[in-house]
Amino acid sequence: MALTRDFKQTVAARVQRDPAFAQALLDEAITLFINGEPDTAKLVLRDLVNATLGFESLAEEIHKPAKSLHRMLSASGNPTMSNISAIFAAIKRALGVEVRTTVVVA
Repeated sequence: MALTRDFKQTVAARVQRDPAFAQALLDEAITLFINGEPDTAKLVLRDLVNATLGFESLAEEIHKPAKSLHRMLSASGNPTMSNISAIFAAIKRALGVEVRTTVVVA
């Protein structure tokens, strides 16, 4: 018997039961993008998609193939700004939240 739980399952379960956590993940993904850390932002966004809409529902909503969305949100993915914007908007609608960002000034 395993003594630990899968990280992605843990994140998904917490997103489902804790709206503030879901909001914080969305805010963090946006903040990471704005602050020049797109690779990490894509991975956070991928976890958030898995925990909310799922890739199939997201694909239907933004009219993109699910396989393309998986690639876009992989560590080596290269999504366009319009695709990123559509993904953020879909997650925002799914969560029923507003977006809050933090910009770090160097």
